[in-house]
Amino acid sequence: MMASLCMLIWSLPLAELRRRKELCHSGTFIRDSLGPRATNTRAHQEKRGRTEVARRRGWGGTPPESDEEAARRIVATAVELISSTDGEVTIADVANSLGVIRQTVYRYFPTAEGLFRAAAIASVGAFLDRLTDHVHGIEDPAEAVIEAVIYTLGDVPRTPQLAIMLSGAHSHAEGVASDEAIIFGMTMIRRFDVDWEYHGYDEQGLHGLVEHQLRIMQSFFISPGNPPRNEHDLRRYLQRWLGPVVAPRHTATHPIPHA
Repeated sequence: MMASLCMLIWSLPLAELRRRKELCHSGTFIRDSLGPRATNTRAHQEKRGRTEVARRRGWGGTPPESDEEAARRIVATAVELISSTDGEVTIADVANSLGVIRQTVYRYFPTAEGLFRAAAIASVGAFLDRLTDHVHGIEDPAEAVIEAVIYTLGDVPRTPQLAIMLSGAHSHAEGVASDEAIIFGMTMIRRFDVDWEYHGYDEQGLHGLVEHQLRIMQSFFISPGNPPRNEHDLRRYLQRWLGPVVAPRHTATHPIPHA
């Protein structure tokens, strides 16, 4: 290595040697002698440094350690913003709150519909607890479903995330028919004190009942009537038109036919 370096030095013209000596004193010689590869490496390292700084400036200075953590934090931020702004939230709002760009949010949630639906489902735990207390002790399927519909519609102002799910505010599709909404509905009715199997409902029958219940709630939420019915009148209406549909006419040994 030293022999090769000496040969290189002795092969250089005197003027070039003087130039290199001057550059050496300024620290430029080392960079120049390494060639363009060193320059590219240095530029790459500087770029990585800037990227890392930007990354840590986002996410409140503590970037997530995994994709799962990132998704949870995005959903949690969306839930917080929806609760504080009555549901008027955009992807840009979520990104700004996290200190990241919109593309970062889209990486985990390709559509606004998917994000806000996930936020709605994640934030209804307290609502489900209140609903469970409200229908506690009701063992009749029709009565339990009717009371659940009335209670849910009345709780929307208290739980803005329910409004997003029932209105499809962030979707051109029917959010109440989404997989997440069905899971929410199944969780809801399984908390009832109703022996669904005894009343002839198998898994597929419950799935159909949940979809029907969600569509009923969406209908009343979007168009409550003119004038809107009070709780007493709404209960009478549902008892007349929804009750007979939910009330089983078959025993457990003869399940309700599927739609």
